[in-house]
Amino acid sequence: MKKSEKKVIKINWGQIIKRISPYNVKKGILYLRHYGMKEFWVKLTERFQADDVDYKEWYENHRVLEKDLEEQKNVHFFKEPLISIIVPIYNTPITFLRQMIDSVQQQSYEKWELCIGNASPEKKEIRQVLEEYKSDKRIKEIAIPENKGIAENTNKAMTISEGEFIGLLDHDDLLAPNALYEVVKVLNENNLAEVVYTDEDKVTADLEEHFRPHFKPDFNLDLLRSNNYICHFFVASRDLIKRVGGFRPEFNGAQDYDLILRCTEQAKQIVHIPQILYHWRVHKASTADNPASKMYAFDAGKRAIEEHLVRCRTKGTVQHTKDLGFYRVKYEVCGEPLVSIIIPNKDQSEALKKCLDSIREKTSYRNYEIIIVENNSEEPETFAFYKKIAGEKIKVVTWEGEFNYSAINNFGVRHARGDYLLLLNNDVEIINGDWLTEMLSHCQRKEVGIVGAKLYYPDNTIQHAGIIIGIGGVAGSVFVGLPRAFSGYLHKASIQLDLSAVTAACMLVKRSVFEQVGGLEEKLKVAFNDVDFCLRVREKGYLVVYDPYAELYHYESKTRGAEDTKEKIRRFQTEIEYMRSHWIGLLKKGDPYYNCNLSLTKWDYSLKNNQRS
Repeated sequence: MKKSEKKVIKINWGQIIKRISPYNVKKGILYLRHYGMKEFWVKLTERFQADDVDYKEWYENHRVLEKDLEEQKNVHFFKEPLISIIVPIYNTPITFLRQMIDSVQQQSYEKWELCIGNASPEKKEIRQVLEEYKSDKRIKEIAIPENKGIAENTNKAMTISEGEFIGLLDHDDLLAPNALYEVVKVLNENNLAEVVYTDEDKVTADLEEHFRPHFKPDFNLDLLRSNNYICHFFVASRDLIKRVGGFRPEFNGAQDYDLILRCTEQAKQIVHIPQILYHWRVHKASTADNPASKMYAFDAGKRAIEEHLVRCRTKGTVQHTKDLGFYRVKYEVCGEPLVSIIIPNKDQSEALKKCLDSIREKTSYRNYEIIIVENNSEEPETFAFYKKIAGEKIKVVTWEGEFNYSAINNFGVRHARGDYLLLLNNDVEIINGDWLTEMLSHCQRKEVGIVGAKLYYPDNTIQHAGIIIGIGGVAGSVFVGLPRAFSGYLHKASIQLDLSAVTAACMLVKRSVFEQVGGLEEKLKVAFNDVDFCLRVREKGYLVVYDPYAELYHYESKTRGAEDTKEKIRRFQTEIEYMRSHWIGLLKKGDPYYNCNLSLTKWDYSLKNNQRS
C-alpha cells in the first residue's frame, strides 16, 4: 500500500441492525460508560467492519463432512491415548448441557472419557439428564455437594479421570466432532508434545450462527502475556498438569489463564492446530458476550501474569488496558547501557534535523549516541549541517560506496560503542518520550534478540505494526493504512506480541546478537534485508518482539527514491529471488506467528478466500 492510499472503512449496518435488542442496547450503554463516546464509536466502527469473506459461509464450507468423520473412525494411530474431557457444571441450562455432552459423544476419535464434576447435584433436571447418558460408560460423574468455584470443581472432576491427556471443556460450549481426532493426530506427529491448542469461534445460544473466529498463531510468549489467546480448546498431558499443581482457586475467573501460563512454562513441546475445533457459546451470562461483567476475572488474569513473571525471574509490572482481558507488561530497564543509534543519510538535511530534534527533545532515556552514516550526499547544506551537529553525542562517518542499506548499517555498527544497536531511518519522528526505554526494556530480556516499534504515516494511519512472512509473496507489513485509533484484529496492532520480523526503520537489537548472525546481508541492498536479518536471529532461538508502546511517525523512504528504473526493478527481482531461495521452507510452511487460514494478499488478518480442498 502506497503512502497516499487510504483504507476505506465499510461498516456492516446489517449486522448492527440484526443485533439490536434490549439486552444489547443495555450492554452498549455499559461499554459507552467504559470507553467514553469517542472511543466507543471507534470500537463500534471497527467491530462492525464489513468483511470481504463472510465467516458464516466460510465456516459452512470448512466444517468437517460426515464422510470424513466416518473415515476418521477407521483410522488407527500408533499412539491412541485416552483423552479425559473435564467439565465442571453448576446450574447449567439443560439444553446447553445436552448439547455439550452430545458434542463429545459425536467425536470421530472414540477413545475418550467425559468427566463431569456436578456442583449442583440437588438440581433434579440436571440429575435426569445425566441419568439419560449413563448407558455410555465413557461418561462419568462425581457429585460435588458444595459449589467450591470453578477451579476446585475442575480439580475434583479430574480425580475421576484416567486419561493420559486432559482436555478442558466449559459446560455450555461445544467441541467440533473432529476435535479429538485432530489432537491425537498431532500427538502422533509430535512425540514431545505436552500441550495442544486449537482455533475457536463463538456461536449464538441457539447454535444458529458461528461468528468472531479466533485464528491463532503458534506459541507466542509475548502475546500470551498480553492476552489468554490460547484459551479453547486446551489439551495437556496429565503428567504436566500434575507437575504444575492443577487449578488454583485463588485465580477463579482466570483459572484457565493461570494454568496455561504454568503449563506452557514447563511443557516440552507446545503444538497449535490451525482449525476451528471449539465453539464458545455466547449468551447473557457468558464472559464471551459481556466481558465487562466479570472484572474480577480480569484482575485474576493480571495476578496470573504477575506470578508468571516471578516464576520466569523477569521483572515487570502488569497493567490492564481499556480492552478488558488484554494486558500491558512494563519491563524494567537494568542499569543504563549505552544505545548506539545508527542513521543512514543522503542529503535530506531538513528531515534529518527533524528526526534528531525529536530524539533530543523527547527521549527520556539519555544514555545514547548517534552515528550518522553519510552516503553520497551532494547538497552543501547537508555538510554544513553535519559540522553544526557533530559533538559528544553525534558522530558522522562516511560510507563511500553505492547505496546499500545493509552495508551502510554494518559500517555504522563498526563505529558504534553501544551494547544495544538501534537501526533508525532519517525520516522518522519520535512521538512518545519513553519509546527507547520501552524498546530497551524488552531487548534486555535474555530470550529477546530484536524489538520493533509501531510506526504511523503523518496522517495518523499505521505504516508498520509488524511483518508477516508470505504476505505479498515474500513478506509484508500488517495493518497498513488502518486508522491509528483502531486496534486491529483481536487488538494485534495495539498489544505486545512476538513476530517473525519487524522493520529496520526502527529496530533495536543486542550487539551480541547482531554480531552472532554477522549483521545484515549485504547481498540484499535495499529490500528484505531487515526481514532476512530477523529470520536469521529467529533461527538462533531469539524472539523478535513488536512493541506498540514505542510510537514514531515515519515519512517513509525519502533517502532512497522510487523503484522506477530498469536497474532498480531488476535488483528488486533479484532480492525477491534471494529470499525465496533462502527461505523457501518457511514460505511453503507459512509464518508460525500467523495462521494458514488468513489471507496473504491482504494485510488486515482477513480470512483467506478459498474453497474446501
